[in-house]
Amino acid sequence: MTDARPDPDALLAQLQRDEAAAKRGRLKIFFGANAGVGKTFAMLAAAHAAQKEGKAVRIGVVETHGRADTEAIARDLPRLALKELAHKGQTLREFDLDAALAWGAAEPGGVLLLDELAHSNAPGSRHAKRWQDAQELREAGVEVWATLNVQHLESLNDIVGGITGIRVWETLPDKVFDGADEVVVVDLPPDELLQRLKEGKVYLPQQAERAAKNFFRKGNLLALRELALRRTADRVDDQMQAYRREHSDVSRGAVWPNRESLLACVGPGAASDKVVRSAARLAQQLELDWHAVHVETARSLSEADRQRVQRTLELAQSLGARTAVLSAPEVAAALVGYAREHNLARLVVGRRERAWRWPGRPTLAEALSHLAEEMDVLQVALPTHSRPPVPSPQREFGLLAPHALRGYAAALLCTLGLTAVGHLLLLGIMEPTNIAMLYLLNVVGVALRFGRAPAALTALLGVAAFDVVFVEPRWSFAVGDAQYLVTFAVLLLVGLVIGQLAAGLQAQAQAARERERRVRGLYAMSRDLGAALVPEQVAEIATRFLRAEFGAASALLVPPLGTLPGREVLAVLPGASTQPDLGVAQWAFDHAQPAGQGTDTLPASACLMLPLTAPMRLRGVLAIEGKGRRWSPEQRELLDTCAALLAISLERIHYIEVAQASTLQIESERLRNSLLTAISHDLRTPLAALVGLADALKLTPLNGSQADVADAMRRSALRMSALVGNLLDMARLQSGTVQLNRQWLPLQEVVGSTLAGLDEVLAGRQVDVDLPADLPLVELDAVLIERVLVNLLENAAKYASGAIRISARTAGRHVEIDVADNGPGFPAGREAQLFDKFERGDRESATPGVGLGLAICKAIVEAHGGRISAHNVSTGGACVRVELPLGQPPKEKPE
Repeated sequence: MTDARPDPDALLAQLQRDEAAAKRGRLKIFFGANAGVGKTFAMLAAAHAAQKEGKAVRIGVVETHGRADTEAIARDLPRLALKELAHKGQTLREFDLDAALAWGAAEPGGVLLLDELAHSNAPGSRHAKRWQDAQELREAGVEVWATLNVQHLESLNDIVGGITGIRVWETLPDKVFDGADEVVVVDLPPDELLQRLKEGKVYLPQQAERAAKNFFRKGNLLALRELALRRTADRVDDQMQAYRREHSDVSRGAVWPNRESLLACVGPGAASDKVVRSAARLAQQLELDWHAVHVETARSLSEADRQRVQRTLELAQSLGARTAVLSAPEVAAALVGYAREHNLARLVVGRRERAWRWPGRPTLAEALSHLAEEMDVLQVALPTHSRPPVPSPQREFGLLAPHALRGYAAALLCTLGLTAVGHLLLLGIMEPTNIAMLYLLNVVGVALRFGRAPAALTALLGVAAFDVVFVEPRWSFAVGDAQYLVTFAVLLLVGLVIGQLAAGLQAQAQAARERERRVRGLYAMSRDLGAALVPEQVAEIATRFLRAEFGAASALLVPPLGTLPGREVLAVLPGASTQPDLGVAQWAFDHAQPAGQGTDTLPASACLMLPLTAPMRLRGVLAIEGKGRRWSPEQRELLDTCAALLAISLERIHYIEVAQASTLQIESERLRNSLLTAISHDLRTPLAALVGLADALKLTPLNGSQADVADAMRRSALRMSALVGNLLDMARLQSGTVQLNRQWLPLQEVVGSTLAGLDEVLAGRQVDVDLPADLPLVELDAVLIERVLVNLLENAAKYASGAIRISARTAGRHVEIDVADNGPGFPAGREAQLFDKFERGDRESATPGVGLGLAICKAIVEAHGGRISAHNVSTGGACVRVELPLGQPPKEKPE
């Protein structure tokens, strides 16, 4: 009788999932093979129907591409206003996520329409992709309807590119598609789509002509249509499997033959590999998923049979099957249960079985057909020469094995002891038939301790001892009463059955204890990994677990901190109990595939190398010393689980370090900005007083030395005031409180104003200005751009003694401004670093300044949407280039 009670842990997990799903907004995707099949139109039509039913519907963004029918149906639906983003001198209109969130909060239960889910958002948006906007909306409880083409799925992107010859760069992860609550397939036959293309209902005439010659060829459309339908079928199949797993009553029912699939039944026979190969060929021809399963029963297998089963399962894995090893008293029932759980409609077994079996006992194929009438049972013909010889009783039961010999001795001793006790103490007190029950108890004890063969011998010895000692005439095998023959037969039969059942239960209990031990070990390992703070602790935990579980030495190899992706060189963490081959480990890391002992790649290595693949990236390699052993599928599954736990732990530690460093950097930056702002404000008043006193001294009659002192005091005060001004500017720019006052101005006017304000700094310096008369107007904040030019010219005056050159030119959609000098130039290789705060060159220690001038210039230029860079001139000297975007200046109004 099976236990039909639900698993409480599964019920709790399901309740938690249902609660999370209830709080989360739904996602409905209108899915099509390519543009023009009518996804947007279908979404808008469904939105109209929902609106009529009383739902609040709002268009977040819809791309009509000039299609008249789509524009007409979208006209009657309310829209959210798009937000404007400035990018490279242009104004882009993009989806307003904040407005959508506010609308969702005001209209609970409303539906928001988002066209083109894989669209890349404009720079400056909160998220890089529109599907990320949809995820945030769903987390806020907003229901989202969206459209998607098959070529935008990440897993199919390269396949579509190979079919069409066109690579699509806007993609989204498959988990978004699989996590949608509903997918509506919008399909259109290729001939009808091509007709729509000719009629101009998909693209404008010129675009339609190009599309028909390239992407919209009929062969491409057929292939894309198949991909879209197949991908949708896979998603529905996954949903159906999940439903069957969640509803155990359905899983125990009949298989739903909605999708063909195979189950290859692997036995200990020498020809099981032919069953696996036949199933693999059939699955490949029909493009089906398939599984290979072996069932361990209470019957003992020899070591050769175990190795044969393991090799057959490894062969199935290499041919693409999912493998499993089940423990059950009956093979057929276990296979049918597995097939129903995974909805496998076809079972593949070998036709030829053992030459002898118990009379009336059905073959495996007959038992499967009887238990599962809804499944197809395919029998593979096995060649006669491949059939293993019928094992003798000695080989079958391992009669000469040391454990069996100890069992025989125990059976003999226990039977003699029980007989002596019964003869000396119980004869005359208990009836002989009651004494026979003690022999059955003896059979149970021997079966639990030593297995079937000793239990069978115990049953035979018990019948013989009972006959000789307790049945008249005693001390002979003769029987005075023929009824005792029935007693002997029943006693022997019951003893054999009890021994068989007890041995089977013992084997199943041992397997259960082994599984429990492994689960307990994994739990302890995961608990310890959750408390690990450094990679060395992870390596120690891994070494301890693998030594306790497999008795194997191991090592953990990770790339050193700070190495760039693609250039990692693995290093062994401390605490390793073996010295792995670094070359094999590096190969496994570079290719993200297992290598070494027990694999098809570099199998001569003494260690099995498992890559540690975390959700974000590869974190290292786990090396396990095999010493020539063959890993069973269960052991490999356990090792893979161990590797996954180690990878997640290493990734967690990495991001903890990143978060701590980021928090420390942010806090340091905040404290530094606060300190600079406070000090700068406190210094400005005394500096202003010093400048005023120096100016007052110049109005009084002074001798030569006194005038020099006054001038030096004034210059120092002005220089310090400029430094304080830079500190304040940097603090304001970083706090984001500076607002640009952009106006359309000629660049010549800004440069002239800058030079006029630097008469004292540039006194006696030659300044060459090359500004073409046809330079266009530039939209900029004149005060801030003047500050940029002032800092650049002051730097040039500090570090160069010759002429300073200012030039400008247009380059595409930008205007380039160069400030060059003939000084020593920038330190080679550090040009970009000089724009960081408080960064100075190697030759600047004797030059006054704190290294904020170029950092302020960079912040101001980037606030204008431009770019600033530095380089050395080939003829000698340094040049700083400022690139400002060119927009479309306003047209003059007619008089």
